[in-house]
Amino acid sequence: MESVLSKYEDQITIFTDYLEEYPDTDELVWILGKQHLLKTEKSKLLSDISARLWFTYRRKFSPIGGTGPSSDAGWGCMLRCGQMMLAQALICRHLGRDWSWEKQKEQPKEYQRILQCFLDRKDCCYSIHQMAQMGVGEGKSIGEWFGPNTVAQVLKKLALFDEWNSLAVYVSMDNTVVIEDIKKMCRVLPLSIDTPGDRPPDSLTASNQSDELIFLDPHTTQTFVDTEENGTVNDQTFHCLQSPQRMNILNLDPSVALGFFCKEEKDFDNWCSLVQKEILKENLRMFELVQKHPSHWPPFVPPAKPEVTTTGAEFIDSTEQLEEFDLEEDFEILSV
Repeated sequence: MESVLSKYEDQITIFTDYLEEYPDTDELVWILGKQHLLKTEKSKLLSDISARLWFTYRRKFSPIGGTGPSSDAGWGCMLRCGQMMLAQALICRHLGRDWSWEKQKEQPKEYQRILQCFLDRKDCCYSIHQMAQMGVGEGKSIGEWFGPNTVAQVLKKLALFDEWNSLAVYVSMDNTVVIEDIKKMCRVLPLSIDTPGDRPPDSLTASNQSDELIFLDPHTTQTFVDTEENGTVNDQTFHCLQSPQRMNILNLDPSVALGFFCKEEKDFDNWCSLVQKEILKENLRMFELVQKHPSHWPPFVPPAKPEVTTTGAEFIDSTEQLEEFDLEEDFEILSV
């Protein structure tokens, strides 16, 4: 284990090309569905990126399951990407897409509540502990690396217990011909929240300028941070305060999971219309939309609500809240 930790300690990926090196052009850069003009809005772009919650490897947290690992270095990168994806959906739901973060500035209570949901403790509802243990039901041992599809399944189960006046759509893809479609989805669809992939960099929390992707990388090991005595969290290590990295989209492993946030049912309907019009018109389709649950699929059974009371439980509600989006008709509408 020590050799694994040292190998991934403060790892920097090979895609070291920083944002300040961007040329002054009239290119538009899309950051999670919001566009910035690179030539005149660079500071806003950087601020937008630094506002995203950034989850990385951590060390010295309580052992997962009581006797398991106390660091996720080397195996938890996709789980961290999943956390970033879910956190962005919660930010959009409770604070709005235009919410901004500033260093050492007092943040709204909703922000602190969201952040505490993801702390590395067994009683936090979206912690590395909860996600790793939820993965056991998907055939993954604690400490085993997850692929993007497994992460999407875990997120789906965890998200069922959030306030379902909103919907997060996760699309997993394993196809070597989807690069052009991913570029198109980044540019065309306005509701994107994340794009974790199958090899570094694992978290593409921002979309593209030209044929490049801006990304937040989880492969840095930081020390566990807990709630302070006043009930808040020192959040500076949860935001990327240096210029983010970028990569050519051709370096992206096409085995990815894309995330889209729909605040209302009309957003989901609009998303489906855009997908049908702009993405699924090609002969080679990376997924399909269907009106009803396919008869050859097993019946959809929502997972049971966790019995353990967890920190952040105010974001968890009973499945009675699922009326606005019928899960069998809407959530499982994506056939991959």
